[in-house]
Amino acid sequence: MKERTLSIIKPDAVAKGLIGEVIKRFEQAGFKIIAMKMVHMSKEQAEEFYAVHRGRDYFEGFTAFMSSGPLVVMVLEGEEVITRNRELMGATDPIEAAKGTIRREFATDGRRNVVHGSDSPETAAFEIGYFFDDLELVGT
Repeated sequence: MKERTLSIIKPDAVAKGLIGEVIKRFEQAGFKIIAMKMVHMSKEQAEEFYAVHRGRDYFEGFTAFMSSGPLVVMVLEGEEVITRNRELMGATDPIEAAKGTIRREFATDGRRNVVHGSDSPETAAFEIGYFFDDLELVGT
């Protein structure tokens, strides 16, 4: 089934110059990029975007990290793209991630783990709407 998912190239990956490598992997996986831009979230915007995690012990540090520098947000489209993207990214903790996954190859820890991807169609709809309006979604 054709789906859409939000993908974020996080501040650690942007700082390491991994934008092109991550995009290359998405394209090689057959994902179509239908929207993309670079943004720098404020702490408040990061807290709003990750509000579902509010109250957890890592929330403060994680939202500080996500607002620490520029990131690249994009909408990927393809058959079962949510599941396939999560497989391509690998487990949250790079030590547990399978060989060949983005996080295994480039992440330093479970928070600074290079990429984010939506985990369900409902989450994807919220996350895509947070960063993009309909005019920014190409090929729809």
